[in-house]
Amino acid sequence: MSKRETYESKTEELITPILDRMGFELWDVEYVKEGADYYLRAYIDKPEGITIDDCVDVSRALSDELDSEDFIEDAYILEVSSPGLGRVLKKDKDYERSIGRIVEVKTYKPFDGTREFTGTLKLYDKDTVTIDTDGTERVFARADIAKINLYVEF
Repeated sequence: MSKRETYESKTEELITPILDRMGFELWDVEYVKEGADYYLRAYIDKPEGITIDDCVDVSRALSDELDSEDFIEDAYILEVSSPGLGRVLKKDKDYERSIGRIVEVKTYKPFDGTREFTGTLKLYDKDTVTIDTDGTERVFARADIAKINLYVEF
């Protein structure tokens, strides 16, 4: 397991009881380097949406746990936020809760002359994702998908 995966996994273990107590749900945890800085980000959600106060409460509780455990070697910036309206689907649980919703699929290579598709998420499995685009079902190999996120209409 890489350092990134270890940090993300351990953070998930620490944040899950906090979120359970508060009635929130964990969307994702990521540990990334951007420029000279490392960021530990936790994305949280609840049915009625996350507020800034929710993020502050979780951040304080998680920060205390992280300080106590002290398993991250590098200096980092902790961020707790909502995954946003156009949230990226990464894990099977993300796909499961998004069945029936409109998604945007961006592929690495063109299919039928385009690399961007919008449609209703119908099915997924470990190898494929199926969306309905205006009555036509399109099946994509997950390996061909560069990014898939919830569609946001402006």
